[in-house]
Amino acid sequence: MRCLPPLAVAVLAAVSAVRAQAPADEAVRVRAIFEEAIVRGRAYEELRTLVTNHPGRLAGSKNLAGAVVWAEGALQRAGADRVYRQDVMVPHWERGAKETVTLHAGGTAQPLAAFALGGSVPTPAGGIEAGVVEVKSLEEIAALSREQVAGKIVFFNRPMDPAIIRPGTAYSTGVGVRSRGPSAAARLGAVAVIVRSMTHALDDLPHTGGTTYAPDAPRIPAAAISTLAAEKLSAALAAAKNSGGAAVRVALTINSRWLPDAPSHNVLGEIRGTEFPERIILVGGHLDSWDVSPGAHDNGAGVVQSIEVLRIFRALGLRPRHTLRCVLFTNEENGLRGSLAYAAAVRERKERHLIAIETDNGGFQPRGFNLGSTQGDLHERATARWAPLFAPYGLNTFVKGTGGADVGPLLAQGIAVAGLTPDSQRYFDYHHTTADSIDKVHPRELHLGAGALAALVWLVDTQGL
Repeated sequence: MRCLPPLAVAVLAAVSAVRAQAPADEAVRVRAIFEEAIVRGRAYEELRTLVTNHPGRLAGSKNLAGAVVWAEGALQRAGADRVYRQDVMVPHWERGAKETVTLHAGGTAQPLAAFALGGSVPTPAGGIEAGVVEVKSLEEIAALSREQVAGKIVFFNRPMDPAIIRPGTAYSTGVGVRSRGPSAAARLGAVAVIVRSMTHALDDLPHTGGTTYAPDAPRIPAAAISTLAAEKLSAALAAAKNSGGAAVRVALTINSRWLPDAPSHNVLGEIRGTEFPERIILVGGHLDSWDVSPGAHDNGAGVVQSIEVLRIFRALGLRPRHTLRCVLFTNEENGLRGSLAYAAAVRERKERHLIAIETDNGGFQPRGFNLGSTQGDLHERATARWAPLFAPYGLNTFVKGTGGADVGPLLAQGIAVAGLTPDSQRYFDYHHTTADSIDKVHPRELHLGAGALAALVWLVDTQGL
């Protein structure tokens, strides 16, 4: 074996020492990032201002326009080098006067807690009253004849599957009755649709959400009722069937309207990269919320966590090698116009993104990340490299995914994506409801999520993918 000269031996020893120390240095830096987030974090106070002053931030609304102005100020307070807008035309739907759903059964009239689905057409001025057909799924409605459905209100009574451990998966597998159910029923002559709210909770809180009308079907009014109301309606239908009594009827009024598309904006803030300013690390969430909701978890939490990433970098004196860009998307809830406009601009300008990270699953305790790439199993590489750094903070899962709705169009362009994954067991208790308020967000959980995002951004910035 050839012997090395003393100088070479010394150099190799020094390199080995640096390499041995690198993991410890990484842990120290990640610790500092989390400490800044949970000890001196500003996300919760920013969230309080957002949801107090600008609740119900639906596309086209004055409250969303006010939130755009607030977001510009919040990004400036966080220390962005540059804050700017991207113009986007968005759909403009308004709920109008309070909707009503009334159950007529057994000689009594009982109001059912309800919200019109986003995008629903209105009922005639006097409302609609009709008999009810109860089904559990799109497959069940498809099996019925036109004679069984025509002239009736179809009631989709599909609970979120309790056997599915991840509520987000249960939601995505069940929400089709809300988005596609009205058109499926309308093809068979139904006059309206009622859907069970998408939540595991059994309460009297209705959940709104978008519906989509197919071009080959009539547009009929559609509303969601609370889970307790769904149980009540289902029980009344069963009792009438078993007793042979008078048929159950439901009266429905919806006062919504569609207006011309309205101007809105994505809001962007950047810290320019020191080495690779032309390469971008994106972190963001959507600024809009449903009209009935303060939008604290969905998605005020994601907005303030994304802004907080910039503040943490500034507070710790971290100078990113790549340009760090916070993007607050408009119109995620009922159109995705903001994310589509952003992706189109990326393609047109040939911008290079290292990764696009989204946070849109609530401000609960962070548990990990989902990661996706067209170039291989990014989640496996992240697990091997970074799982030990996140484990002390309760983040133990790195799974394959698609980031989220707003970064999905970027994944389609070959850009790596990621999404923060919080504990979601309570998320759908508040999702798309009036209860999605600041008091449902715990400051420490919110700030831990911001720390997790900032740590991931720092690791990607310093080590790449």
